[in-house]
Amino acid sequence: MTDAAETPGGEDYLATLAGVVANAGDVAVELARAQVRELRMLAAAGRLAEAQIAQRNARVQVHDMALRSIAAEVGGVMRVTDRTVQRRIGEARTLIEGFPATVEAWEQGRIIRGHAIAIVETGTSLPAELWPEFEQVAITRCERDTPNRVRGELEILAHRMHPRSFAERHEEAAAGRCVRLVPGRDGMSDVIATVPTVIAEGIHDRLTQQARAIIDTRDERIAARGGIGVAFGDAAATSGDSDSDSDDAASIVATDQRSTDQVRADVFADLLLAGTPTLDDTRDTTAGPLGAIRARVQILVPAATLTGQDDGPCDLAGRSPIDPATARTLAGGTHIWERLFHDPTTGVTVATDSYRVPSGMRRFLQARDQHCRFPGCRIAAIRCEVDHTHDHALGGRTELTNLAHLCQRHHSMKQFTAWRVRQLGGGVLEWTSPLGRTYREDAPTPAVAFTPAAPPPAPPTTPAEPAPF
Repeated sequence: MTDAAETPGGEDYLATLAGVVANAGDVAVELARAQVRELRMLAAAGRLAEAQIAQRNARVQVHDMALRSIAAEVGGVMRVTDRTVQRRIGEARTLIEGFPATVEAWEQGRIIRGHAIAIVETGTSLPAELWPEFEQVAITRCERDTPNRVRGELEILAHRMHPRSFAERHEEAAAGRCVRLVPGRDGMSDVIATVPTVIAEGIHDRLTQQARAIIDTRDERIAARGGIGVAFGDAAATSGDSDSDSDDAASIVATDQRSTDQVRADVFADLLLAGTPTLDDTRDTTAGPLGAIRARVQILVPAATLTGQDDGPCDLAGRSPIDPATARTLAGGTHIWERLFHDPTTGVTVATDSYRVPSGMRRFLQARDQHCRFPGCRIAAIRCEVDHTHDHALGGRTELTNLAHLCQRHHSMKQFTAWRVRQLGGGVLEWTSPLGRTYREDAPTPAVAFTPAAPPPAPPTTPAEPAPF
């Protein structure tokens, strides 16, 4: 491990870095104030248009013309189109007038712009009379974490506060599922499928696994063919001359530098057009090892929801809420299904039904961590590595208080840079930057929480029998 003082550049480097970080904090405060000031200006422009029309008792069309005129005037100064300004005026009024506590917290530096956007986008799904109650809870949560992490919790909070059940609203939304084709440039188009979240997540996960399998086995397939490799997704010669076919395949694999995104798109097209993913350019229609790959989905289901006593949303770990009916179906069909036990006081997971090392412990940690434990990172735990906080090679033990999930990027940072981390107990991590700044990383709020049942009523007392004479 490299000590902070040994970082390239020594003390000069640390002093310069300290100045950059301090400046970043000052700039963030100034930027927040300027952004809020701009929002107040836009909201005032919207109110001006409304007041102008109210005096004339005009029709809706006249009101829109007045708003367009004001938007064009403001847009001329801001150098953006009047359409853009008109849209932003509506957004500004929603935030300024509908979520004033959020604006105040943003202006004070307690939250940032991303938090405010997350609060508004999730909160507006509720009736307006519930916005004040929602934003008070949401702000408290936002003060402790980054926008990308809190969004999922805010969505679940909004779903639970909604007067209509999540299951009922999901059923209506699912009726609008569809596939759309959006023409693009240069002979490209976007295929957009609107499907339930758990289906979309499973599709993407399976495509990712198949793409990685293709990329990771390139060298193996070259060796298996005696030095002649083939690449997936490219047409090969179809003549009977095997030497010619091999030469074509060799030239293809030699230039195959596709990224995971590109291979994932090719697999997606193959699955839809041919029914099975082809592994190489010979166009063998058998799926082979790719066909055996199945999507993995990690869902946390409250016990009351699982038994049908509650129709609240369930948490797709690292992503967003899903409907309870889908969660129950998946829970009933999976061969890996365990109860999770939480400390009723702290809500932190403390045990599972099966606690065997390493598989049982790994599942425990996935339930506890939910995502990468580096500050601000939300890569799902199932895509991360289980790291020994105190290096195993240096005596660190394989136990819950010394393990946490880190994505590959942040695992490498911990290993090869001056960032340090220690566990404080209860799943709490404390990170220390090269400048000595500390960042407390609390265990994520568990989506499943058990609370003690109400104690049974006390048995009726029987009157004491009179003492004998």
